[in-house]
Amino acid sequence: MKRFLKSFVTISALSSVVVAPILLSSSEASAFPRPTKNGTDASYIGAGTSVGVTNGGQSGDAATFGGNATGRLKLGDTPLSARGTVTFGDQTSAIIPHVSADVGIAKNTNAYVGVGYQFVESNGKPTPTGNKDGVAVVAGVESEVAKNFLIYSNATVGVNAYKNSPASAVGINSGVGFRFK
Repeated sequence: MKRFLKSFVTISALSSVVVAPILLSSSEASAFPRPTKNGTDASYIGAGTSVGVTNGGQSGDAATFGGNATGRLKLGDTPLSARGTVTFGDQTSAIIPHVSADVGIAKNTNAYVGVGYQFVESNGKPTPTGNKDGVAVVAGVESEVAKNFLIYSNATVGVNAYKNSPASAVGINSGVGFRFK
């Protein structure tokens, strides 16, 4: 039953990423500021490395090296994006859907801060962002470096993300993305 509930919540969260752009599509009357010439409006998918830089101090909490798959869906003319990241190590993975606020800081470059929830596939097994489900806070930067190609890097903090430990996990993700929109 617990596994079914976790799958249901994960599918619901990922479905909201698909439905949100339709519901939040902007019209002329919008409470959100118009985008500036700085930044990028790219929606993309990407892959790269993921490194855990903390451990929870218990057995099975070791910092882990692995990979990540990530995606960004720009939400209309708003400064918001729906994002999803999967971090994985050699034992299990964590699915992290989140929403971010994006700020253009230079030509084709954004900085962003977001919040979401981490779903660890096998609780107790290490990922780069901890070994149990919990709130995830993300801060990062992304830059379009060539036509349809971006590089990205972010830090993900899994709040209280270790079993039997009050410690938070910190993982660093980076990679290359391909613009699809």
